[in-house]
Amino acid sequence: MAEYIINVNTVEDLQMINDLVELHQIFTRAHSTVVQGGMVILMRRNTDGSSYRVDEITTEAEVRKYKEKVFKYL
Repeated sequence: MAEYIINVNTVEDLQMINDLVELHQIFTRAHSTVVQGGMVILMRRNTDGSSYRVDEITTEAEVRKYKEKVFKYL
């Protein structure tokens, strides 16, 4: 099964600088992954360099919901 990993810290950074192009690319890849039967994994990196899994996205509806949440703050 294909996986696409989204670093939540990166998404937050892109929100802060209003980089809509890069955010749209992330969500296009995420959508493509779940349409092909894959899974999107949301990861968060800690300041000490470790990371942990925040959530998994496996459906188009979940991708849409996460995208709406991210773009709501722009």
